[in-house]
Amino acid sequence: MTLEVCVMALGVVLMLADFWLPADRKKFAGYAAVAALAGLLFLSFGGCGCCSLSGTAFNGMFVEDGLAVFFKRFFLIAAILVLFMAVEFSDRIAGGVSEYYSLIVFALSGMLFAASANDFTMLFVSIELITITFYILTSFQRGRLVSLEAGVKYLILGALSSSFLVFGIALVWGTTGKLNFNELAAVAAQFESNKIFLIGVLFILVGLGFKIAAFPFQIWAPDVYQGAPTPTTAFLAVGSKAAGFVLLLRVLFTAVPTVTAHWANLLIVISGITILYGNLCALPQRNLKRLLGYSSIAHAGYLLLGVAALSTSGQSALLYYLAGYLFTVCAAFTVICLVTRHLDNDDLSALAGLNRRSPLLAATMTLAMVSLAGIPPLAGFFGKFLLLKSVLEQGAANPGYYCLAFTALAGVVISFYYYFGVIRAIYWSKAAADVSPISLSGPIKVALWICIAGMFWLGLFPSKALNLATEAASVFAK
Repeated sequence: MTLEVCVMALGVVLMLADFWLPADRKKFAGYAAVAALAGLLFLSFGGCGCCSLSGTAFNGMFVEDGLAVFFKRFFLIAAILVLFMAVEFSDRIAGGVSEYYSLIVFALSGMLFAASANDFTMLFVSIELITITFYILTSFQRGRLVSLEAGVKYLILGALSSSFLVFGIALVWGTTGKLNFNELAAVAAQFESNKIFLIGVLFILVGLGFKIAAFPFQIWAPDVYQGAPTPTTAFLAVGSKAAGFVLLLRVLFTAVPTVTAHWANLLIVISGITILYGNLCALPQRNLKRLLGYSSIAHAGYLLLGVAALSTSGQSALLYYLAGYLFTVCAAFTVICLVTRHLDNDDLSALAGLNRRSPLLAATMTLAMVSLAGIPPLAGFFGKFLLLKSVLEQGAANPGYYCLAFTALAGVVISFYYYFGVIRAIYWSKAAADVSPISLSGPIKVALWICIAGMFWLGLFPSKALNLATEAASVFAK
């Protein structure tokens, strides 16, 4: 719990700093937050108790294991990269800049609790802390109608998903009398034929499906991604999605593994449709953030390949893919944030001539698109390879997995069109109206190089990250 307490204390300090720091100094509060989170990340590797590999709290509601530690480090890195982006974006925020930083940190604290959730009570509290914080972050630019519209849509659909979640939890508790995942797993086999129990589990999956933007609960993603401030969109695409997946893994493979074993076909169908929906809807998009919103839906489908495989190899592939997705998506949104900083739209045309305005930004965006498309030698290729491998390994037992693998490959081919459309806009579009160079601060260059290094390291030297992912996924084999 040390890490969570430190992060929440940092959020409080940042919020109070908004009262006392002069306007021209508030940007440095963001850098201070980056330094503090980087220190916590460093300590998590130092064996100082910040992230232990075993232990529980609150009567087993909170668990600290390999999976929790993996995701906590993931969330810390994501928050650091998003805060770099938020500092650069701060000149577009009319007021409450330090408050914006603090809300990012509070959302991070919810994600940290989600990583250790081992009880439906902790699951609900952590997911609501994340969601309620994002309600505010999404509509933080109160002067922009599109931001307010995105916030309202996210609020309404988020409240609907929460109602499904809490109703499902109530049905599960009402039939089994258990909220703790380990205790529920011990009795779940007795309720496999209980329709009320199964409906409860299904409703919980509906609530979590909203968090990961999986079909048919994905309708909020494109509008919210487009309207929210760019750092918020990035954190939604990476942090919130990863939080949804860690909770999904905990529920399916820790709380109700016997039920999950019978739902392979359902997971196959959801994964396949999500991949096709996201990729096909992204084809006509001209708005960059909306395009990445549909791309995010497609990648939720790819990640669900690891869930549908129902194997440790699938789970470890999912974790590895998330690691590569972190650096790739943060790189893409950082470029969008910098290029469209003084524009009223996020159209593809904003990238025209970017290779002349800033070769580093052009190269970063190109690498991000190549990685998202799944082309070697970047992280996206090896991640997709591992996910497809885990699915094909199950094909002998269920031919539906072969259909799912074919669907995933079709999605990859379709995605080439719109990902390379972004690259074409950078290098081969007609000259942009604005050809002035884009100046980059030292810290944002650091963030960009971290993302580039992450994409190459995970793609060229995957063994270390894959070993960490396999070790984290091993908690489900116990």
